[in-house]
Amino acid sequence: MSLLHWLSQADLLSQMVALVLCAMSVLSWVLIVYKSWLLFVAQRDVNLCQAAWSQAQDWKHVQSTWPALDSQQLLGGLLHNPLLHSGKGVASKASAQDRVSSGLRQALQGIRSRLQAGLDMLATIGATAPFIGLLGTVWGIYHALISLAQAGQYTLDKVAQPVGESLVMTAAGLGVAIPAVMAYNLLGRRMSSINAALDALAFDLRAYFLAESDAHR
Repeated sequence: MSLLHWLSQADLLSQMVALVLCAMSVLSWVLIVYKSWLLFVAQRDVNLCQAAWSQAQDWKHVQSTWPALDSQQLLGGLLHNPLLHSGKGVASKASAQDRVSSGLRQALQGIRSRLQAGLDMLATIGATAPFIGLLGTVWGIYHALISLAQAGQYTLDKVAQPVGESLVMTAAGLGVAIPAVMAYNLLGRRMSSINAALDALAFDLRAYFLAESDAHR
């Protein structure tokens, strides 16, 4: 009996488990490919913008150079001087250092939220897929043993075949989980590298904004 034939003869729960594992596998690979590309491009853009910042002659040069280098439009928020966009009210009464730090922190949070989107889903798939596969295996074995008991046949070949096919669910769960966990760890490492570059860039921008504020007093 083939696996497909076994699934066609399986009950609703076993078929749902197989469908969920298939959907999780497709989703995880879509996320892996997309996030790998996005983080690669983001790291390249951050490095290019950082190099342009260090070589810029003035602020206008930075404003004209960054949009061309920022292909995913991730870093535009860092170009807005928080001292010019702090508005009115309680926030405007804070010190210049606090307003600059708060504005850059919000810009960084927006960038990181976009870059990290989907990584939590990879972690969830990696953590839950083995247990979903195990559920399918346990239920498949239980269902097979009940069927054998009703048929009154307990020979080894009659037991081994359905039990062995049910164990495929566990293997399928691991096959979904392992790539997701490995990708999550590798992408998390790249994300840490991007975060370090973003922090360094934000630190330089903070110093520039404060220096400009002091110069116009």
